[in-house]
Amino acid sequence: MEPRLVGPGPYRATRLWNEIIELFRAGMPLRKHRCRFKSYERCFKASEAVDCLHELLGSNQNFGPEVTRSQTVKLLKKFLKNHVIEDIKGRWGKEEFQDDGHLYRFPPSSPLKPYPKKPSCGKEIIKFPGWDELKADSSQEHIPAKSVTMNSEMWYKRHSIAIGEVPACKLVFRRELTQTNVQEIWKSMTLARLQKVLGLDSLNEVLDTKLVNSKHIVQNAYNVNKQGIVVLEDKSKDLPHWILSAMKCLANWPSCSDLKQPTYSGFERDVFRTIVDYFGQMKEPLLTFNFFDVFVCVLGLLQKHSKAVEALQISCLLLPPENRKRLQLLVRMMARISFNKDLPPLSESVRTRALMVQAFSRCILCSKDEMDLDDLLAAKLVFFLMDNYQEILSVPSALKSSVEEHVVQLQRVRIKYAEVDTDSTFPPPSVCHQISTEEFEYQRAIDSQEPLAALLEEIAMNKDISVKDKKKQLKKFQKTYPEVYRVRFPTPETEAVLFPEKNKQKPPIFWALKKPFQPFHRTRSFRM
Repeated sequence: MEPRLVGPGPYRATRLWNEIIELFRAGMPLRKHRCRFKSYERCFKASEAVDCLHELLGSNQNFGPEVTRSQTVKLLKKFLKNHVIEDIKGRWGKEEFQDDGHLYRFPPSSPLKPYPKKPSCGKEIIKFPGWDELKADSSQEHIPAKSVTMNSEMWYKRHSIAIGEVPACKLVFRRELTQTNVQEIWKSMTLARLQKVLGLDSLNEVLDTKLVNSKHIVQNAYNVNKQGIVVLEDKSKDLPHWILSAMKCLANWPSCSDLKQPTYSGFERDVFRTIVDYFGQMKEPLLTFNFFDVFVCVLGLLQKHSKAVEALQISCLLLPPENRKRLQLLVRMMARISFNKDLPPLSESVRTRALMVQAFSRCILCSKDEMDLDDLLAAKLVFFLMDNYQEILSVPSALKSSVEEHVVQLQRVRIKYAEVDTDSTFPPPSVCHQISTEEFEYQRAIDSQEPLAALLEEIAMNKDISVKDKKKQLKKFQKTYPEVYRVRFPTPETEAVLFPEKNKQKPPIFWALKKPFQPFHRTRSFRM
């Protein structure tokens, strides 16, 4: 089974989870092992599982070569907790997985996760003042043009051009847009652009648009300093001064203006540990729980650099201003530390770049409920953020220009014709978008194979039918849908698990005798 790129879309984390499990089950070598004078068939050592999964993740374009061995061990712990694997005695859930020689095996039941059903969130329709709404202090006398109907004959007499019937028209003033109107325009156009970049028919499955605060978007777009950092209206939400000083010290090492030069070795490690402790105690990540699915969806675009940068630009614009500012300062510090050759190593065993991701990825992105691929997804995103933070954490200029032009257009005086609706707002995004041939084939296969996989699982786990009927149905399914069958049963041994062999002992043979055995007695014959 070849790995495939899981593109953006709803339930991407679940799709990635199922993808990795299928690849791991198909690629993990199973052998005979001995443990405590007993042999076990079709199992593997814990260290062998780490080797196999680490290589698999490193070569998978959804994750990449930056996946560490420790992250692989964490993922295998989640495999054990979710019964993707079990130990040779059938235990799972509470068992602790270690990178050692303990033996594990695959359970007979399918470990794939079903796709959750999210309640659909209704689309918000932003209402703007109608073109025929006048200012409060205006009246019909202030309208310089009056309604008039001209037929083709009158028009021809005046302009020597016969164009047919001309409808009635009138000059209409536009009521001044309020700050709330402008904020809602920003929200509408921002979400529309995000939907278009992600290539989704709707954002409802990855984002509850009711949770998007339009005021936050406007503040993030306009309340910025010369460096593009957000300026908060509420100064009490700013980072403490001592944390800012510590971050500046490491970001500008060795030329630090706020602090005097250290007088003891290891000073920089103490400062770094202080920063890690501060951000580690936050109750919610900087990208917030509400936007977790959006950022996971954006990860599917990392192969397309420009689209991924734009999608992250827009997504970060939705954050609360205090979160956006902290993210800007933190990622900038992480990037400068990673490329600062004058800064002494902050760890003896981990490289500085990997240490930044290991220390801060969870405080940047994680889900409210423990997800299976949190660590890997967060690490992937943070690496990309550090490499492109200047573009990603700046205000998207194209979006800003579009919104400002749209606001100016809405505030102009217009001519309204009868039976013609000229009160146009920002057009909704198109539901059709071009995708690659590979993505089309993948979507077609997924849409058709998921119901078939569920049907196959139902047949395999059905205990109400006899073994003979089950084998007959499985053989028929294999003949009709060989690809789906191969994913569920990659080897004959996985199929054989459903039909454990029973030891057939021959019953003892008992001769049925009508009468108890009697010895032969010679009798005399008498002749008459």
